[in-house]
Parts: sequence; structure tokens; C-alpha cells
Amino acid sequence: MAKKVILIILDGWGVAKPSSGNAITSAKTPNISAIEAKYPSLQIQASGRTVGLPWGNEGNSEVGHLALGSGRIIFHYLPRIVNSIQDGSFFENQTLKRISSHVKKNDSSIHFMGLASSGSVHSYIDHVYGLLEFAKRESIEKVYLHIFTDGKDSPPNEAAKFVYNLDHKLKTQNLGKISTVIGRIYSMDRSGDWGATQKTYDLLVNGRGTLVRDAVSYIKLSYENGITDPYIEPAVVNEDGKIEKSQLISDNDAVIFFNFREDSARQLTKVFLGHDFPYFERKSFNNLLFTTLVKYEDYIPESNVIFTPPDISNTISEVISNSGKKQVHIAETEKYAHATYFFNGMREKPFPGEERVLIPSFGAPHYEKYPEMGAIKITDEIVRCIPNFDFILVNFANADMLSHLGHFNAIIKGVEVIDECIGRILKARDESTAILITSDHGNAEQMIDAHTGITKTEHSLNPVPVYLIHKDFALKKTRYKSLYTEDIKGLLSDVAPTCLELMGLDIPDKMTGQSLLPVMIN
Repeated sequence: MAKKVILIILDGWGVAKPSSGNAITSAKTPNISAIEAKYPSLQIQASGRTVGLPWGNEGNSEVGHLALGSGRIIFHYLPRIVNSIQDGSFFENQTLKRISSHVKKNDSSIHFMGLASSGSVHSYIDHVYGLLEFAKRESIEKVYLHIFTDGKDSPPNEAAKFVYNLDHKLKTQNLGKISTVIGRIYSMDRSGDWGATQKTYDLLVNGRGTLVRDAVSYIKLSYENGITDPYIEPAVVNEDGKIEKSQLISDNDAVIFFNFREDSARQLTKVFLGHDFPYFERKSFNNLLFTTLVKYEDYIPESNVIFTPPDISNTISEVISNSGKKQVHIAETEKYAHATYFFNGMREKPFPGEERVLIPSFGAPHYEKYPEMGAIKITDEIVRCIPNFDFILVNFANADMLSHLGHFNAIIKGVEVIDECIGRILKARDESTAILITSDHGNAEQMIDAHTGITKTEHSLNPVPVYLIHKDFALKKTRYKSLYTEDIKGLLSDVAPTCLELMGLDIPDKMTGQSLLPVMIN
């Protein structure tokens, strides 16, 4: 049995039959093909209820890494908040009540800001409607919505129709007004591009953007100019053609950032709540109440958070730490939070004996020009770390990040780079090390919508692979059957117990997942 484990997460790498829209099977992957022929493999489920999401919802990197690291199904914020709206407890939330009192006392505005789309990875439209309903029940008069357009976890030209329907509901039910519009590339940057974040801040606070009378017409005009939803330039919306002070974030106002995905909300939140902020000049507000739907970072006071995170203990990282073994987590900027914070059960601080390696993401937001991203440097770090650590966690971001951009040839190139990197890792490993290769959710294997024939940039419902590479488990006969033809035999939450069994460590009772070794070996 192995004593050391390398867990490789191929972000956005699902399993599906070969097709013209499957960038993974369209790529040349000799190392993955050789692994599939020589070693045990199977498919595991990575979406819906199996990762704590509503039935039929695509998986994502947040819930995927949470399940992979915790070894259990965590009831996610999305259904948790929906349930609270349905049972009415949402409208009695003490933080929301405090926000209501604040704006009434100051006769000020309430601002709801976040991603508005059909996707459910970073936000959910039912949460927005719940907030709007809360404001209506509380008789809050000045209600403004600041929309971040999607196009990554939803079709790239969806915003015009989606915002039209949203605006129609706002007007017919007298729920509030759309104040600003901006693409997620600027408003939700997580790569350290503070210029993008400043562009968003200047829109929300200073009204710096194109002044338009109608959000939908502006978005449609952007389409005509070749600009898709992620890249929508900042605009201030006012049907009278003049900016009102109340529609921008000002003194005495209240703000609710309604995204529930932490990593992409951190930079913008830091502008408003961060104490040490060297990136650009920001306004000094008087009595601004800035709140978040969930807790994005540890420094945010719980009194400013509407839904606090669950307590998740006995993750694989904690178990390895308690055993006295050494571990390292390696990822590039785009997926660093997933390989650390989410994998560790929404814990920011490393465990004793845990080291972290951050490889800066290069080329954002146009990764299609640099499809290798940080994969080669990540592999350099893995090779360096193999002799010194008992457990190595690594995330390769290429397949997912490139798929969100929809450039098929770039995805193929990114997949091929990953395959080359896996070849290097195989050569560098020692005999005491087992390698588990898996994914957090599907994406690159389904780049064309089967119903419309249009390029698809959002995640898929497909299962993901698990490959087990170690000399003790090599197949006796070469396998020629493709993985996509096999039955699904596990869940993402089964991966952590599998790693612990390989390392000879006890699986804690809090892990509800089951080791995949008996299934894979037999």
C-alpha cells in the first residue's frame, strides 16, 4: 500500500462520449490514455444533490472542492438560502432587520449588487427576489440593483433577455430600479487585477460609466459591437437621463453583496471593508453599512454577514495534519481559493504541517491566448515537492477556465498541456507514492449545447473521472474499453476517504464518503 499520495484535480474535466463538442476527447492525451489502459479508473458523480446542490444543478469548483476535501456532502448556501425564503425565516434574519433599521433611520438607499443570470455558481436569482421582497415588506422606498452580467456560467449573450425579465418584474411589482450594469470580468476579478476592481468601484460609488436610459438596450448595443456578457462596459442606468445621488453608494446607505461564492467577491468587498488597502484611492464613507450574503473572508465581522458558514471539521487536510504528516497545496491564482479555503472546509488558515504554493495566473482575462496558463510552473513545483511531502494537492485550472471562454482550439491546447504535465509527474514520482487524478465538475467535455448547437461555456452535469496510479494496483490486462461506457460508482465525497486509506490513516466518522479502493481494485 502507498504511504504518500498526490491528488490531482483537473478542474472542469468531465467524462462524456467523443463528439465534435468534446474538447477532451478531441485532444491528444497519450498519458491519460495510457493510464486508462493500465490502471483502475471509474466515474463519480459531481453535480446536484451529491455535492449539496438542488437536483439537476451543475457542479462547480466551490462545492466540488468542498466535497473532495471534506469527504461528505455539505448542504450548500444555495438551497439553504432558498429554504429559508420558502419557510419565511429569511425575512426575520437579524442582519437583514438591522439593515432595514439602518436605512429607515437615515432615510437612505439600499443597494443590492451581484451577479444576475440563470447560472447558480456564484449567485441565484431567487435570492435576489427574496431580498427585493424583504425590502418591499419592510417598506424601504429607495431600492437599487447593481447588476453584474455573467456569460461564463450562463450563455454569453443571455443578459439582454434576463435583464429584461428582471426589469419587467421590478417595474410591475414596484420592487426597485436597476442602477448600474457591468460585466463580471471587472466586477468579480479574483486574479489580482485591481484595475478591473477599481473600474467597478468607480461605477458603483462615483457613477463613472456610460449614462444610459435603458439597461437592456445598452446590453443589446454591446452585442452589436461584439461585446458579450462577461465584458459589458460599466454603465449607469437612469430613464430620465441624469444620475441621481441616491442610486450610487453614498454615506448612510446600506449595501448587500448577494453573491454566495466567496473567491470572486473578495476583491470588491475588500475595497469597502478592508483596513489596509494600498491598491487605489477610495472614498471615506460616513455611516455606510456594507454587508454580504455569506462570509467571504475571516476579517468580515459576523454582524455584517447574513448567512454564516457551517462548521466543517475533520477534513482530509486536518486528519493529515493531526497525524504529523506534511502536505502542500499547489494551484494558480484562479483556483487557489479552491485548493486551500474550500478544500480545507472553508478554513482560511493552513493546518500545522500544511504549506501552500501560489502560482500567479498569467494572461487574465484572455487565457485563450495563453492556454498553458500556470500548468508548467505548477508541475515544476510538484516535481520539487515530491520528495518532501506525504500529501500533495494540485489543481490544474486550464480545462475549466478556457471552457468558460468558449475557444475550442485553445481548450484542446490546454488539455494537451495538462496531459504533458501529467507525464512529467508520472516520471518524477517514487514507488511509495500513489497518484489519484480526478476533477471537481464537468465542462470541457461538453462545449456545444445539444439542443441549440451553440457554443456552451457553463459547467455540465456529467460525471468526472478517477484514475488510481500505483504499481500495486496495475491492471493485469490492458483495458480497451473507454471510461464513458462504464457505470457511475461513486461521489466526489468518496475521494478523501480513498486518499486516507492509501496513506494508512483512519477515516473519521464525520466523513460520510466511502473509500473507492474496494470498487477500483475489484
